[in-house]
Amino acid sequence: MTDGSVHRAARRLTAAGGEALDEIVAEEVAVALVYNGISHAVMMATPCDLEDFARGFSLTERIVEKPSEIYDIEVEPVERGIEVRLDIAAQRMARLQERRRSLAGRTGCGLCGVDSLDEAMRPVATSQATETVTRQAIWRAMPNKSRRGFLEHARPWWDIHRHRMAPEVEAKIRALQESGQLRILAGHSLEVDAKRDGAGVSIRPRASEALVRLEVSRIVSCRGLTSDPRRSANPLVAQLVAEGYARADPDSRSTLCVSPRSRKRPRHECLPPRYR
Repeated sequence: MTDGSVHRAARRLTAAGGEALDEIVAEEVAVALVYNGISHAVMMATPCDLEDFARGFSLTERIVEKPSEIYDIEVEPVERGIEVRLDIAAQRMARLQERRRSLAGRTGCGLCGVDSLDEAMRPVATSQATETVTRQAIWRAMPNKSRRGFLEHARPWWDIHRHRMAPEVEAKIRALQESGQLRILAGHSLEVDAKRDGAGVSIRPRASEALVRLEVSRIVSCRGLTSDPRRSANPLVAQLVAEGYARADPDSRSTLCVSPRSRKRPRHECLPPRYR
């Protein structure tokens, strides 16, 4: 068994350029839980402490009622992963065979319902298709819920990579941080109390429930570009919306839908956000 980590070659990109790195990441392999010779479930897991993992799984899923009903556990590496072989009490095995298997995956590992290593690690067929799939086609095929989720969660990362600051600006900001003149506190502003000489700001830091109170002399809005095309400062977008050739996607509110036809018979086509 390994220590649960593997080395991977990586490349870090910064404003100054790129650098090659040797990153240490968690190892993940397919682990099959086999009860009395019958494969029951496959999980993607770090190959460490698998005996404890098998005991916990067996108790949580009520396959056994107590640890003493597990007589033996063997961890055996095989060609496509690892098998954890458990020998359990006969009455528990009989109940397991009678019970209809309907395990719900606790995470999005993609193996819900898979019960053998051969099925979990089957070869993936290479596509022979020569057609290309455009981003517009992918966007049109996405259900509205997926569009909203993408725009809500992926937009900040998209904006960061699309609107990167100049290297000179980054160098100045880094120098201010190192000198202690600038401190970055990521979070959500909950309340602002305006005062004659500044303002008091209540902030909930990211990944925290505690509130932080700051007394500041100035507040500058750095929320980025507007994502609502109806509020866009772009004169072309404003004109298209005003004349009915474009509208905000009613499902995402941050996607521009453009009509290739006249205003009399508009047929809007919603595209991914690239209009800003």
